[in-house]
Amino acid sequence: QVQLVESGGGLVQAGGSLRLSCAASGRTFSRYAMGWFRQAPGKEREFVAAITWSGDSTRYANSLKDRFTIYRDNAKNTVYLQMNSLSPEDTAVYYCATGPTMVGYDYWGQGTQVTVST
Repeated sequence: QVQLVESGGGLVQAGGSLRLSCAASGRTFSRYAMGWFRQAPGKEREFVAAITWSGDSTRYANSLKDRFTIYRDNAKNTVYLQMNSLSPEDTAVYYCATGPTMVGYDYWGQGTQVTVST
């Protein structure tokens, strides 16, 4: 059974940084792409970032690529999302996902709340 557990969310002031983690279990982590998505109140879920199984290629939402960085540690079965220069518009529940490619996901985590205050 594949499980994804996000952590690292919380309350941060505008301009601050957070690093989210997503720990995976249940299948060979290093064979699958990983992605981060977010959903703000009243809005649809949106793509944030993705990384290939090897970590040699990444994709970002255009509006976030200058502030967010995705990376992974296959030895720890964990993917990370470093978020800098946060603004209240980044407030959302952040989800990680895993799948065979960066554009297709078959398992999702439960999410972690990120709240950015003014």
